[in-house]
Amino acid sequence: MHVQVQAPDTVGPHPVVLYVHGATFPSANSIFFRFGGTSWADELNRAGFAVWGFDFAGYGQSERYPEATEAVPPNGEPLGRAQDAARQIERVVRTLLAETGNQRVSIIAHSWGTIAAGLFASQHPEMVDRLVFFGPIARRDGVGKTPALGPWRLLTIEDQHKRFVEDVPPGHLAVLLEDEFPAWAERYLDSDPASRTRFPPSVKVPSGPAADIAAAWSGDLAYDPAWVTAPILVVRGTWDSLCNDRDAAWLLSAMRRSPEKSDVKIDQATHLMHLEKGRAELYRATENFLRGK
Repeated sequence: MHVQVQAPDTVGPHPVVLYVHGATFPSANSIFFRFGGTSWADELNRAGFAVWGFDFAGYGQSERYPEATEAVPPNGEPLGRAQDAARQIERVVRTLLAETGNQRVSIIAHSWGTIAAGLFASQHPEMVDRLVFFGPIARRDGVGKTPALGPWRLLTIEDQHKRFVEDVPPGHLAVLLEDEFPAWAERYLDSDPASRTRFPPSVKVPSGPAADIAAAWSGDLAYDPAWVTAPILVVRGTWDSLCNDRDAAWLLSAMRRSPEKSDVKIDQATHLMHLEKGRAELYRATENFLRGK
């Protein structure tokens, strides 16, 4: 499992934040990607936090599932479901705590990553200080079953760009950092050694996260929010179709054991606001919450 650590320049112990990525791209394309020379990890370092990020199996520089080879047809059960992902988080957190001497860790999780992080936090509350759920997936009351997705799927740069911009209202100026997108795209293709051998170039990702989201929206969220006992911040954009007002309200209400709950909605931002012009507001809301403000 690939883990990346970025610490402040100042000497001494620092509070630790672990970043948990979402369903389609690794930490290098998220908290560690520099827009205009500065990443979210850089901003957290300046605020005094040491930042750990890792890639789930099947992403970035982490190991691949044996079942996800090109020779294997894309059928069978989805790889990388929340239960497996929560165990991977536990391995990283135990390593983090052992190496830093900290008693607890704060977690920033994005999108599907909030399902895996929520499951981990409900199972190991003694290890978690504070939680930031950015664009979290909540339970919805849809009726249906998880579709047959196969173990993995392929995503092109066009696929990613389309979903990055589709929630912006028609006629509104773009909020995605388009000038930075080509560099982001190259880094994304670099995350899969075989990406450029396919036509069009594409990145293979496990289908488990998509299956977890489909299950949550059919009434079966992979964890019980009632067992989360850490303070929680839900932060989302006004144009986030994956986490709307009803989703945020349900999730915060379901976390009835959390002693502190906050909901921050950022104007003119989507589910991918950490790649957008309004990302500074995301950074500020997150830092204030992690500091206990």
